[in-house]
Amino acid sequence: MASSSGNDDDLTIPRAAINKMIKETLPNVRVANDARELVVNCCTEFIHLISSEANEICNKSEKKTISPEHVINALESLGFASYITEVKDVLQECKTVALKRRKASSRLENLGIPEEELLRQQQELFAKARQQQAELAQQEWLQMQQAAQQAQMAAASATAAQQAGSSQDEDEEDDI
Repeated sequence: MASSSGNDDDLTIPRAAINKMIKETLPNVRVANDARELVVNCCTEFIHLISSEANEICNKSEKKTISPEHVINALESLGFASYITEVKDVLQECKTVALKRRKASSRLENLGIPEEELLRQQQELFAKARQQQAELAQQEWLQMQQAAQQAQMAAASATAAQQAGSSQDEDEEDDI
């Protein structure tokens, strides 16, 4: 079945995926590059055929989303009924894996700690962080106070030295 649009070259299965499937299915068989290319094209055409038929079935049932049932009906109407049992098994396996992933992604449930306890721990951590922040601010304030006192002492010392220097100058002028 030839493709009707020129942009169908962009819609192919990645060759790496096909090569991996071939190696897993036929580990001890060498497959020529032409044969690999043919398998890619056949897979792509098969997907186009099934998805187009599933889309037509979906439209006839006035639905907007192609469901697994539409794909299964497409397989049957195109003469691939012998694959339906295996397709249903794979579909069930995919649903099971998806369910496990959803459950695994819920960290809260996997911790085994009640939500109230987690909330209490969170509040504890916030309080601890606020305390640390207050201590840091207190330390910074004390450092600023010490720096200000040192600056005042240095200024007073400089003023005293200046006064001492000016009184010594006066004494020297008196001596002259």
